[in-house]
Parts: sequence; structure tokens; C-alpha cells
Amino acid sequence: MIFDYARRLFIVFVLGICVSVMFITGNNAKAEGDEVAKDTGIWIFPVEGMITDSFGTRGGTHKGMDIGGEAGSPVYSVAKGIVSKSYLSNSYGHVVFIRHENGYETVYAHLESRLVDENQEVVQGAQLGTLGNTGRSTGAHLHFEVHKGEWTINKENAIDPYRVFGNGEVGQLVFAKEKDPFQTVDVAGTPEGNLNEDVHTLTHTVQKGETLWGISQKYAVSIEEIMSQNALNNTDLVISQILKIPTIHRNDRYVVKKGDTLSSISLAQGIDLDDLVHKNGLDLQSAIYPRQVLKVQ
Repeated sequence: MIFDYARRLFIVFVLGICVSVMFITGNNAKAEGDEVAKDTGIWIFPVEGMITDSFGTRGGTHKGMDIGGEAGSPVYSVAKGIVSKSYLSNSYGHVVFIRHENGYETVYAHLESRLVDENQEVVQGAQLGTLGNTGRSTGAHLHFEVHKGEWTINKENAIDPYRVFGNGEVGQLVFAKEKDPFQTVDVAGTPEGNLNEDVHTLTHTVQKGETLWGISQKYAVSIEEIMSQNALNNTDLVISQILKIPTIHRNDRYVVKKGDTLSSISLAQGIDLDDLVHKNGLDLQSAIYPRQVLKVQ
């Protein structure tokens, strides 16, 4: 009888310890997550392109995010800091490290070129280099790392960039110099710009490193449409050049927003799902992503 009572007390005691540990661990995890968000809340995204790989893949050895894009497109510093390293690495290729005021360090690897030197101070949004395919790389992309503390060879301080910018996924478009890199914005910065609206033109100011192809992808129009609208004879651009971006009567197209699915689009646009898939050369399992343009008529 006494033994049975003691056993019950022991079980209650062990359960109490387990619950306390779970509570403390949960609070610590939440606090850490909140701390990262607080520390990096004003950071902007470093490059425009598409997510091609995420943190923790390759058996846990991939300690950053890969963003595929057009070679030569600009790569920016996510926040103010000092260039702690800028060199050519056998693995990282042309790479720049930025030490930030809050103790974090960010890494920008596989660059085509570097535009900053070690110990140089940079402001948020400063161009560090251009996107490339140097080092151990199989295509033009930026390998971007975030370290809560100093970068080390074992990368024990590496954290998932999604903790900074919010959850994304492979195949999703991201936008440079945005605090929310997954947000769909028009040239004026208005969320959820939509080509379904009867807008005649937008304007775009050419930035260093931009190409006509990249601009056409940004606004989901063809190169030929932009050239025709601006009476261009070739695809050469000049920094600070003002381009008119045609968006005339695009009621036959739909710009995908974050959270959309093929089914939700077919319902909202009144088009049969099979027709939607067929018109756009897709299948029912195809992934779609923000700012993708779909034919709906």
C-alpha cells in the first residue's frame, strides 16, 4: 500500500518535471524566435530571383538559402554594416561577408563580381556585387547565409533566413530591397499590384545591373512590349533611364498572389480548372508562385 502510494507520488513528480522542461523549452524557443525577428525587423532582401534551395537540405549541410536569377543582376546588403571579408574562395567563389551592428553576420556567395573591400562601411541597400556562378556552383544564383554571431568554418551560428524574412518555399519569387521579399508590389510600392486592373502604363527607373529581360520578368510583360512602348531599337539600357511599362487592358490575364492555388483561381475567375491548366501549359500538380501570369480567358 505504502509502496503503491510512493510510486504514484514519484510518477507525479516525474511528470511535473517533464511539463516544466517542456514549458521552459517552449518559452526559450519562442523568445529566441522573437529575438531574431526583433533584431532583423528592418532588413531588406538581397537579390531578385527565385528560391532554388532552402536551409537544412542536403542532409542538413546546406546552411543558407539559394536564390537563382539572372547573372549580373545586383546583390545588395540586407542592412548597414562593415565588410568583414571580400575575396575569391574555392567553394564560395566571389564572396562578401558583412558584419552588422547587432552582431549578426551575413554571407553573399557565388558572385560574378565584388564591388566592396574589406573593412569598408556599407549602408543598407548598398550594392555588394553582382549575381554569378563562381566557386562550387551549378548555375547563376546567390547563396545567402545568416549567422547569429560570427561566421565560423563549422557554421554553428547559422540560422534559417526564413526566420528573418518569413516562410517561403522553393520555386517562389523574391524581390530585392524589400522588407517582405515575398510581397507582390507594383512600381509605386502598393501591395498586390494586379494586371487585371485597367492600368495603361507604369514607369520604371533603370538601376545598375538591370537588364531588359529582368525588368520584363518583374512586370510580367514581354521584352518586345517594353521595346515597342519605349521605341527602343535594341536591348541596351542606361542607369536612371525611365521606361514605360505597358499594362493595357490585361483582363485576359491573372497575376498569382501569395496563397493562390489553381483551384482558387479557377473559381474566382470563372474558368474551368482543366481549361486553366491547358491554357497555361500546366498540369494539376504544377507549382505556381507569386507574380506568375496566367491566361484566364
